[in-house]
Amino acid sequence: MKTLLSSLQCFSYALALLSFLLFGCGSDTEQQAGRPTSQDSVTMVVAEGKKPMRLVTDRPPNLETPIRYFRKDFTPNDVFFVRWHLSNMPTAVNPDTFRLRISGNVKAPLELSLDELKNDFEQVSVNALCVCAGNARSCLQPRVAGAQWVNGGMGNARWTGVRLKDVLAKAKADARSVAVSFNGMDDPPLETVPDFVKSLPFARANDGEVIIAYEMNGEPLPLLNGYPLKLVVPGWYATYWVGMLNDIRVYADTFHGYWMDKAYRVPKGVSNANESPDSLAKDLEPISRIAIRSIFVSPEPDSVLTKGTRYEMEGLAFDGGSGIARVEISTDDGKSWTETRLDPSLGNYSWRRWRFPYTPAAAGKLRMLVRATGVSGETQPLKHWNRSGYARNEIESLELTVR
Repeated sequence: MKTLLSSLQCFSYALALLSFLLFGCGSDTEQQAGRPTSQDSVTMVVAEGKKPMRLVTDRPPNLETPIRYFRKDFTPNDVFFVRWHLSNMPTAVNPDTFRLRISGNVKAPLELSLDELKNDFEQVSVNALCVCAGNARSCLQPRVAGAQWVNGGMGNARWTGVRLKDVLAKAKADARSVAVSFNGMDDPPLETVPDFVKSLPFARANDGEVIIAYEMNGEPLPLLNGYPLKLVVPGWYATYWVGMLNDIRVYADTFHGYWMDKAYRVPKGVSNANESPDSLAKDLEPISRIAIRSIFVSPEPDSVLTKGTRYEMEGLAFDGGSGIARVEISTDDGKSWTETRLDPSLGNYSWRRWRFPYTPAAAGKLRMLVRATGVSGETQPLKHWNRSGYARNEIESLELTVR
């Protein structure tokens, strides 16, 4: 693979890794509080087509969005987080020779060019949050293995493409099919490494909401975000959002593969995918729907506020598609809660911004909590942990100083 990051950035990765091993999400007290620290305090790099972003790993390239960009409703493409599992990936894709293959339990296998996708199918768009299942993994206590994301392993965008349902219909997929798999152009670095192939139940793939996207925020997908095609599964974690998508297969039976049967699995039927370090769940299932969560965006951790000055706290809330009913703030460690003001909805699969005017009355340390409740009634737990660091959504805290 021709590296997409420079040798300097490879060295920076080593520093970033050391930084996390030493400091993680902050001091011991901060980690115990489940509070992320500022992402800008660790190593920042510039990758192809991107502004400075926090380096998580360089092979494969995994980059985190600085929190300040979350003050925009739609995350700019040049700072949209990057997530890959395999390091052998193209450094360029020829749009004229690229083909998307659809095969398997179909009567009319297809090999579609980008022009055919854009011209032969109805174009649709959806506002949807793409969030890594391991987002905020670095804040879990006890710590767990895996890419050490803080809060920037996510981004909100307007995705444009074609319905997967329409493509499956043109291929004449058997209506009795059970599963559909998706593979991209990234390849394993070694024969012993499983190819990254994900699958959806046929009913989900055929529900009309899943799209094959070729645009992101009105522009072609950036290479690092999956150009030329990305599967968009609104309401589900980004592990299903396969980038550089070039192969779709329909199955008459359940699909079996490492990334479905062994990886990205959480306690089955357990609210918020919670389990205890000393009592691990024995029955697991593939992670899917995004758990409800809310975060602080402004002010950032460790900011210093001035007593008697009015501030507008700001943050984001999201879930798997039921919609956000309310977001509440507490300044007394959860003894009482005050409802925030919600911005107009951008769509149930998008994040939703909340705002809260606050004037600190006394100098000293200030700890704020935020929790969201969905239209479905789902809300956030006080504590969250599982062995893989997936779907972290415990009530978020923010430490500030008032002077």
